[in-house]
This record gives sequence, structure tokens and C-alpha cells, in this order.
Amino acid sequence: MHDDTPITTPTALPSLRVAAQEAGFTRSCEERTGSLLSVLAATRPGGRVLELGTGVGESTAWLLSGMDETSRLITVERNPAVQAIAREELGSDARVTFVTADAGPWLEEYAGPPFDLVFADTWPGKFTHLERALGLVAPGGTYLIDDLLPQPDWPTSHTSAVKRLLVELEGRSDFRSVRLAWSSGLVMAVRAAG
Repeated sequence: MHDDTPITTPTALPSLRVAAQEAGFTRSCEERTGSLLSVLAATRPGGRVLELGTGVGESTAWLLSGMDETSRLITVERNPAVQAIAREELGSDARVTFVTADAGPWLEEYAGPPFDLVFADTWPGKFTHLERALGLVAPGGTYLIDDLLPQPDWPTSHTSAVKRLLVELEGRSDFRSVRLAWSSGLVMAVRAAG
């Protein structure tokens, strides 16, 4: 019971990891975070999912592994070369729509329906454009962020940015949130229904 390594992983994960290594991409979703994403996606049959920060598609693969056939995922990434890896491996899945754009302006311009699950794995939607990202979470929906535990390569200013973010999220009356000192450090927040 003390081993929290996921038992099953998405089938595309090994090839995505090889491609990430070849591309020198080191910011992929941590495996335990991925397993949580899969579980959260599975709680929303027919759900609408938003991922901010596709990267090479590891977290995208985890989300897709939990989604049912009627669920839909929009994933946004500003780096076309990095996202091309995800498109190559996962682009044949009709449930996913890849958007190549900076997530900040994309959030500002998005005019569609809200999402049942928002995973913000980049600065926009987490450290910038937070209000807009939270506004896109449907009542009863979940907002998840990661990479909140200190890392050796963090710039000095990042610690204070994380502290401000946590205070802001936990001070909201329209969301219930919990810190998880697990994986890379997570916060899960659920929009209060009604």
C-alpha cells in the first residue's frame, strides 16, 4: 500500500517519453499526477476537459486514458515543435482538439462553454490569467494545478509566486480547495455548485 506508482499507464506513454528525451523536453507531467488526472477525467462521463500546457502530451495521454468516448479535451500549447510530438502520437483520437497558441490570449478570447476539469500546467491559468481559468470551471467542476513544491531550478521569485497563488485560491468562497504535498505538489479546487 505504500507504493503509489500507477499500476496501469497510457499505451502512448513509452513513445512519448522517448520523444520527449530526444527533444530535450524535461517538463512532462509526473506519473502520479498523471494517474490522478486519469481518475478525475473518469469521474466526468461526457465531460469537457481543458489542459493548459500540452507539452509533448504525457498529461494529455493520461487525461485521454480516463475519458469516456463522449468526453472532449481541448489542449493548448504555445510551442508548436513540442506539441507536434503530442499530435503525432495522439492526434488520431477524435476526442482531443489541439490548439497551438499562448494560453494567456487563448483564455482571454475563449467564448465556449465551461469545463468539468481544468488542468493548468503552465503559467497562464495558474500564475497569470487565474481568474479567467477559474471562470471556465463549471459548477461542481475541478481545477487542478501541479509543480508547487520547491524545485532546485526555481528562480527565487517563484517561491513567492506560489505563496501568493495558494493564498488567493484558498481565500475564494466559490471554490473548495485542498493542498496535496504529493507528487510535484498539487492543489485541487472544486467550484461550489450553485
